[in-house]
Amino acid sequence: MPLSSTRRNLFALASVCLAALMFGLEISSVPVILPTLERLLHGDLKDMQWIMNAYTIACTTVLMAAGTLADRYGRKRLFIITLVCFGVTSLICGLATSMSLLIVSRFLQGMSGGAMVICLLAILSHQFRGDRERSRAFGAFGIVFGAGLGFGPLIGGAIVALLDWQWVFLVHVPLTVLTLFLTFAGVAESSDPQAKRLDLVGIVSLSLAVFGLTYFITQGTELGFASPAGMAIIGAAAFSFAIFVYVEKTIPHPMFDFSVFKIRDFSGALLGSIGMNFSFWPLMIYLPLYFQVVLGYDSVNAGLSLLAYTLPTLIVPPFAERCSLRYRAGVVIPAGLFTLGLGFMLMRYGSSMPHASWLSLLPGSLVAGIGLGLTNTPVTNTTTGSVASNRAGMASGIDMSARLITLAINIAVMGWLLLESVLSYLREHAPQHSSPTQLRSAAEAIAAGNLILGIERLPAVDASAGLAQAALAHGFGTLMLYGGIGVWILATLSFVTFSPRNIARLIEQ
Repeated sequence: MPLSSTRRNLFALASVCLAALMFGLEISSVPVILPTLERLLHGDLKDMQWIMNAYTIACTTVLMAAGTLADRYGRKRLFIITLVCFGVTSLICGLATSMSLLIVSRFLQGMSGGAMVICLLAILSHQFRGDRERSRAFGAFGIVFGAGLGFGPLIGGAIVALLDWQWVFLVHVPLTVLTLFLTFAGVAESSDPQAKRLDLVGIVSLSLAVFGLTYFITQGTELGFASPAGMAIIGAAAFSFAIFVYVEKTIPHPMFDFSVFKIRDFSGALLGSIGMNFSFWPLMIYLPLYFQVVLGYDSVNAGLSLLAYTLPTLIVPPFAERCSLRYRAGVVIPAGLFTLGLGFMLMRYGSSMPHASWLSLLPGSLVAGIGLGLTNTPVTNTTTGSVASNRAGMASGIDMSARLITLAINIAVMGWLLLESVLSYLREHAPQHSSPTQLRSAAEAIAAGNLILGIERLPAVDASAGLAQAALAHGFGTLMLYGGIGVWILATLSFVTFSPRNIARLIEQ
């Protein structure tokens, strides 16, 4: 018996929401298990960075291509293919017995996840045509996706405590099977016979540029930033980016139309997008390490502590939308970024207290989460709403790419800063006869969360009992300071870009 259109739409919405939940969980639940992975799979700080960056870089790689392929060959068809790939790669992640296998499978998981998300948006737009119906569908999608991001740390910590770290990945296998069933039952096929050609050169050149820059930052300490190998890598990344810019400016239908950057609202909102992923999300990758290693919490309590950081991002967006209508996005987005930076500064202050705990970090965590909640929805609406409707998909693609590229690069930058800050502390406080090699080796172990190994790599073990923990706490203070100052700079740039006349008024006053 064929399903009614209402029931088909209900099944379609359920499949889209389940896929969005899985994608959100893979971003926010994995950071909580990184200290566990570092210990059980014998990884280091670079491995921790690549577990996250492999996913984000892979998403960026397929982002623009997926939209074109879905339009040309069918959104439902590509959604089913990417769902199957996501389930299979999640299974491989859960069965991984080495860091190298886990990183490779995370990259493949990110490719399927990124393509899957693009299909979700296309399916929602096609299947739900009425304004009220579409608004409800996108609202449900946003709530579920936000719940995956917001509750991910707690869910990841609970899975580790009740089962094992593998189930953070393996849980997606049965969810994928259920989503496939709902997709076959409810999602209608759609395509665009006028779909443009795949911009393969642009996709490859941008992906190589992002990967090269990330690799340079992550491996630069080991290779030598000024070494021939380091210079070759950064040179190749710059060359790839130059090719990307040339191609996008010369082909008839570019995936990145640089003319949209002349629109002040679009550019101001994009700076807001970069600001969020410059600070909030990269730090979330490292915060579980702080809670578990510096403060001594287990994975569940670390996940609970992170709720103060993530839950405001679910509660504040409706308020942010009302503020945007009343005060304009050009005011709300910079204000949100400033609030986010203030939260980072409060977190740094809380982490520097003599008896730091989740309570001393609570005010800063809440303020940072409120700042992200104020910024996120207005950014998305402004980037797509500031351009013509036939360019909204391209504008959304640029916004999503900017988020993922900034996230990937800043995960690497924050990892490098953490290592260098720990090393700086050890140079100042370690025993005088520690050699530079010993100090760097100890700093690498401590920055990865292995305090015991870090202490063992220094002479005079008895004198270094509290040194490793203090060095790691100092490193996290540096990350919070870096994130706070950086996002304040981007808030200022966003404010100026949105409305230069406001600057003129400020100067006159």
